[in-house]
Amino acid sequence: MLRVGEGIRAMTGQKTIVIGAGIIGCSLARALAVAGENVVVLDSARVGAGASGASFGWINASFHADKAHFRLRHAGIAAWHQLEADRGALPIHWGGAFCWEEQGAAMARTGDALGQLGYGVETVTRAQLQRRLPGLGCLPEHALHFPEEGVADVSAVTRELAQDAASMGARFVTGVAADAICESRGRITGVRTAQGEIAADRVVLAAGCGAAALAEAMGVALPMLSRPGLLTVTRPVAPVLDTVLVTEGGEIRQLADGRIMMPTSAGHQGDSANAITEPPLEIAEAALGRIRRYFPRLSLNMEEVALAWRPVPGDGLPVVGAAGPEGLYLSVLHSGVTLAAVVAELAVREMLEGPRSDLLGPYHPARFQ
Repeated sequence: MLRVGEGIRAMTGQKTIVIGAGIIGCSLARALAVAGENVVVLDSARVGAGASGASFGWINASFHADKAHFRLRHAGIAAWHQLEADRGALPIHWGGAFCWEEQGAAMARTGDALGQLGYGVETVTRAQLQRRLPGLGCLPEHALHFPEEGVADVSAVTRELAQDAASMGARFVTGVAADAICESRGRITGVRTAQGEIAADRVVLAAGCGAAALAEAMGVALPMLSRPGLLTVTRPVAPVLDTVLVTEGGEIRQLADGRIMMPTSAGHQGDSANAITEPPLEIAEAALGRIRRYFPRLSLNMEEVALAWRPVPGDGLPVVGAAGPEGLYLSVLHSGVTLAAVVAELAVREMLEGPRSDLLGPYHPARFQ
């Protein structure tokens, strides 16, 4: 693999436009640039804005829909480690997670099921958890420990991937919206913007929630669920938490700058709400109250509540693969932070060499057509 810093590689491949400069789009742009493709990334906002700019940032495979989805997410963890080995460390902290969202028999079933899948999981007692996190209050009798998991500063990771891609010749056009994808005689020819058309041989649609309208205009069905997510973020406090907590009241992590973050929906990995119907500040204050239960010694005050729309396809599973006119490729999914590295690796291999990965097989867009 070409390493960043080896200089700009001669671009002999097709010209590819990646629509979307979030973590998925920038991961794809980097992988395409590594392969020597001529890449342009187009986004109506800035690099790392949108859902990537308001993400909890948890990299995990403990939450999954089925065995195939587990395999993809588990490969996603491995792909981040491989990427860091290839290009150097990213703003990712591999501190594991402790989960007590369920108790008793339900927790035991979850632990057994993950163990049978080959996932790293162990059951810890209240005493063990207290030794690991001495400032924590409201401790459960038992918790599951997932040592393989981590958290990312998603905006920072996205910017670094974009910088990698740029160092290898990729170009970024931000603040410019893709109005339509252009095609002629069944082949992609470029992207139309208000400022004119940008020619291309291939278009990769990685625009999250904005992808459906562009795809459907090309005759490609891409049903999307409405999945708003609110994040509560506190003002910075002293370091107290270097892992993810998955509690009955919600997931909690501390950022590198000392701020503590929590999705306002308890169990947000399975949250199916399609609208926010209460004032965000009121929802955020309730979430802050739940955080305070676990950190009774801290003086916690809210700094921000952030709303983002998660890009969840209609069946809840990723959509990755070619569809519609020749040269159109879709990469729309949640969770991007877990899957960005592996999807970029496998998708670019598909684009350049043809479908080869069993991991992506269940997620091709053909299932909606």
